[in-house]
Amino acid sequence: MSQHFYHQDHARILSNSLFENASHMFYEKLWKFQRKDNQFQAFVKKVIMSHLFKIIMISTISMNAFFMVLWTDYKTRYNLFRLFEVSELIFVSIYSSEFCMKLYVDPINYWKDGYNLLDVVIIIIIFIPYSLRKIKGKHYPYLNIADGVQSLRILKLITYSRGIRTLITAVGQTAYTVASVLILFFVLMYIFAILGFCLFGLPEGGDMNNWGNLALAFFTLFSLATVDGWTDLQEQLDARNLILSRSFTIIFILLASFVFLSMFVGVMIIHTEDSIKKFERELMLERHMNLMEEKQVILKRQQEEVSKLMQTQKDLDHKSFTELVEKFKKTLRHTDPMVLDDFGTSLPFIDIYLSTLDNQDATIYKLQELYYEIVHVLSLMLEDLPQKKQSQSSEKVNEKQ
Repeated sequence: MSQHFYHQDHARILSNSLFENASHMFYEKLWKFQRKDNQFQAFVKKVIMSHLFKIIMISTISMNAFFMVLWTDYKTRYNLFRLFEVSELIFVSIYSSEFCMKLYVDPINYWKDGYNLLDVVIIIIIFIPYSLRKIKGKHYPYLNIADGVQSLRILKLITYSRGIRTLITAVGQTAYTVASVLILFFVLMYIFAILGFCLFGLPEGGDMNNWGNLALAFFTLFSLATVDGWTDLQEQLDARNLILSRSFTIIFILLASFVFLSMFVGVMIIHTEDSIKKFERELMLERHMNLMEEKQVILKRQQEEVSKLMQTQKDLDHKSFTELVEKFKKTLRHTDPMVLDDFGTSLPFIDIYLSTLDNQDATIYKLQELYYEIVHVLSLMLEDLPQKKQSQSSEKVNEKQ
């Protein structure tokens, strides 16, 4: 018996080791795999990340949403039936092309992004009505639901709007806190629902329409929490002369509407402000990085031009280097920094030069303070000088006398 278990364990260990080795070899081959279309991949990625592509996609989604609004009117749908069919083919083709391009650029990491998965779900939803019409026919009873779900296409705007993504991130960050607040709110409603059922849901003289069972009590409390028509509910309780009805209503509204709902709104506002600040910091960092990249490109181009000038000076001995530098300055754009005479076009030199200028400013400021002190001392000395002359003259007059 023990040998039987030993053989089973040994077989499991061998199968697990073989599976691990096979998976390890598969991942090694996958990571070592190199694409041979890097240039075309980089071109497609550049197209997807371009500002023009984003404008085209946003315009397409907006036009699709506008056509869906026109489609809801039966008369317009009948008159523009062919236009709707052609436009639908164009929209579906654009969405499918976008999906194929993004999947071609990065087929592995594409599935790790939640917004890409949202696009995939939307594309699946787009093809559901066509599939149902082919399989079930045009008179399928649930086809209207599939057509109505097509309004989710507008959610593709989330992928191209960083502001909307920031708000969604804020909502996601508040999920735990909001869930806690909602649980507390449900506990409060549970307590007051049972209490209201016991106080006002009695068959003899009670309000059976609003407090007759626990489900009606929950719905009534929800109306009280939103302060929607609470006066009508209270009038129905007052008409039956129910004891403690006003105290019950006031206490629940104070706790539910003024405490829990205000807490819910406050939590959302705090997390939204944090997400907006983080979004602004990311924008500033991106702008700084773009400026640094542009600066490096400009400096690299200037270094190449300076190298060409030096090579030209070697080839043409009759031309002075000053003339070459003046010629180079004419090639600069108005946004480019000027090249220094000592060819300090590298980033480290510019950083050192700027820090040197700061030190020079600090030194000049200290010298100015020293000069102000010297001038102040001289002014005091000049003020004391006439008094000394007068005292000396008075002493001379006294001696003569």
